[in-house]
Amino acid sequence: MSSSRAAVAVIGLGSMGLGMARSLLRGGHEVHGFDVSSTALAALAEVGGKACASPADAAAAAEIAVVVVVNAAQTETVLFGEGGIVDALKPGSAIISCATIAPTEAKDFARRAGERGIHYVDGPISGGSVKANSGELTFMASGSPEAFAAARPALDAMAATVYELGDQPGIGSSFKIVNQLLAGVHIAAACEAITFASSLDLDISRVFEVITKSAGNSWMFENRIPHVLAGDYTPHSAVSIFTKDLGIVSDIGRRQKFPLPIASAALQLFIMTEAAGMGRDDDSSVARLLARIAGIDLPGTGQDT
Repeated sequence: MSSSRAAVAVIGLGSMGLGMARSLLRGGHEVHGFDVSSTALAALAEVGGKACASPADAAAAAEIAVVVVVNAAQTETVLFGEGGIVDALKPGSAIISCATIAPTEAKDFARRAGERGIHYVDGPISGGSVKANSGELTFMASGSPEAFAAARPALDAMAATVYELGDQPGIGSSFKIVNQLLAGVHIAAACEAITFASSLDLDISRVFEVITKSAGNSWMFENRIPHVLAGDYTPHSAVSIFTKDLGIVSDIGRRQKFPLPIASAALQLFIMTEAAGMGRDDDSSVARLLARIAGIDLPGTGQDT
């Protein structure tokens, strides 16, 4: 890009995408957005973005498109489906694909976009909605030097750190799936630990205080257990996200004949939690599932969990 400011399309205006749009607007970029939710579109308009009627409408005036949807199927629809962005973008434009998807899917999407003259950054993200709002996300990204150059204005506005991990799409997604293996296992372990502590008749607020200053602490314990202590399962990151992401881990392991016993146990806990009707709730709801099984009351939930 010749200018540090760009017209950017943001497709997917959930807690992550809307925060990223805000960061782009603060960076002086022109933001066109699309989401299936009219509430999300209204929220974008309130902060100074332009709400659009379709992904293609958002991308038509854009030099960069940031795709922040849930999974590979949604990404493919946004890119190549009816009203998709690839046909609307001009050659030389860049797509930054942020969903956690399998590396093989990232490679396929990049190839198909490249056939239309569109650059593709395989750019999954980490940091949650707070970092999205503050423009401090971490991107685990891969793509050609030309793709990074085309996407740079948007990346600079949205990220504290952009790891350029290789020139082939799929590498970024591989890094992210390793991160998700650890994140899912750590969330499941944190939920198991705090519920186990409750079963021992311990003050779990005190347990949180002690463990966060001890060797057993993890970033996920420190971040997620306050949700359990507050009895607040507002979905900052939903259970269904880890059903999907650990499912990708499992699929890759099965394909490569690589054993994943700990990740597989965590996946089953997320599947059980989703099956119990909590798929759209915060991923710390694994604690609610375990409490229900054990007949334990957690703050704010009781046995209505």
